[in-house]
Amino acid sequence: MALTQNYKLNVIQWYPGHIAKAEKNLKEQLKRVDVVLEVRDARIPLATHHPQIDEWVGNKARVLIFNRVDMITPQMRDLWIDWSKRQGETAYFTNAQHGQGVVAVSKAAQAAGVELNQRRSSRGMLPRPVRAVVIGFPNVGKSALINRLLGKRVVESAARPGVTRQLRWVRISEQLELLDAPGVIPLKLEDQGAALKLAICDDIGEAAYDNQLVAAELVDILNYLQHIAPNLLPQKPLESRYELDSTPHTGEAYLHALAEHRYQGDVERAARQLLTDYRKGFFGTIPLEIPPDYQ
Repeated sequence: MALTQNYKLNVIQWYPGHIAKAEKNLKEQLKRVDVVLEVRDARIPLATHHPQIDEWVGNKARVLIFNRVDMITPQMRDLWIDWSKRQGETAYFTNAQHGQGVVAVSKAAQAAGVELNQRRSSRGMLPRPVRAVVIGFPNVGKSALINRLLGKRVVESAARPGVTRQLRWVRISEQLELLDAPGVIPLKLEDQGAALKLAICDDIGEAAYDNQLVAAELVDILNYLQHIAPNLLPQKPLESRYELDSTPHTGEAYLHALAEHRYQGDVERAARQLLTDYRKGFFGTIPLEIPPDYQ
């Protein structure tokens, strides 16, 4: 992916002050938390793994959640389930918008807290609700998940990154309390390929990237995945949508060809359309990552 190498993010836009503040508050609150629910985007589970989360979680229980399962195929989901097992973790798959998989997440969070109350009981202390926190990048579906866990809409949820600004506790049940935290972005993303995938999936703030660069990278990724794992993607998704085959082109060349073909040479419009169509699922259920050890 040639574009990835020279891609530079504007750090000021990349790391707004409210996220810096949120991270500081989050670290404070984490001392009071028993269980961490880590939410990732099922299309890019590696890119949406926060590099500091292992350090934050320490020896607390963790529940790993891949949200937007509706945007990948069942076959892809099975590959990620197997991959997670090889990492020693159980992955839970949700479509938080529609409530799919949420009951299993709630049970997993409560089960992780059973041990806590057994310890309290052995010391002669009364049981208390398990305290869980939901952590993930902006716009991966954390607020939608919390609303589903609660069964009512208490947390503002929107399809734009950075809606949740404050940290707040919400009572899910007698057994479970949840801390809703703003999306946390690493101070610096060393892996520029991951940064581009976050931009493609709209999991970072819009001001942080160049649409044409990001759309060209999307085309490069789709061409690459069609080449190495054709059975995991719909056949020629861009050609099906735009009647223009992407495989002979680099991402950048395809963007210009598409602009000529459909948008009177307007490359920016072509880029925006490509990104919108991918995000809305108009190319089909397409992952941007496959497990690293996929054969």
